[in-house]
Amino acid sequence: MNEETNNEEFKNKRGGDHSHIKGWGVDADPKNDPTYPIKKRTDEEIEGYSWERPEQQETDIEVLHSIERPNITAVFGTAAPPFGLSGMIRRYAYTKSESSYGRWLPLVLADRVGMVEGVLDDLKHGHIPNIFAERGWKSEWKYNRKNFIAKTATTVALTSAAILLLSRKSKK
Repeated sequence: MNEETNNEEFKNKRGGDHSHIKGWGVDADPKNDPTYPIKKRTDEEIEGYSWERPEQQETDIEVLHSIERPNITAVFGTAAPPFGLSGMIRRYAYTKSESSYGRWLPLVLADRVGMVEGVLDDLKHGHIPNIFAERGWKSEWKYNRKNFIAKTATTVALTSAAILLLSRKSKK
């Protein structure tokens, strides 16, 4: 049993130069591993590195993928292509590195915008959404009543203050 892992075993045999990615291969040298030499290395931990790539899933819609990847993953899941304002925000976010706030904060914003777009789409198609049920407020009322009341009171107070401020300015 070999206690050290050979660097050759970590080579990217599937092709592609990833040296442009900051930090790529930082864990390839076992002497750079903080657990070295205490950890006993076995071949079991690198067994899964030699798997065959699955057949490429067909892409008949737009699929966003990381700029750190040269192509999309072989298999992916997406219910719908990005659309509307949330889609524009997502496309922007995917131009940034996975390690930056410039990627993740816009994705969180895009989720919120997508929720509003979904409600507007429901209204456009004549369906009035049951926001009380969809937001889980029944369970919140049953299991977390104190915080639900506090959140509701805060929301009502902030909304009332905003309406009051806006109505004052319009009177002037």
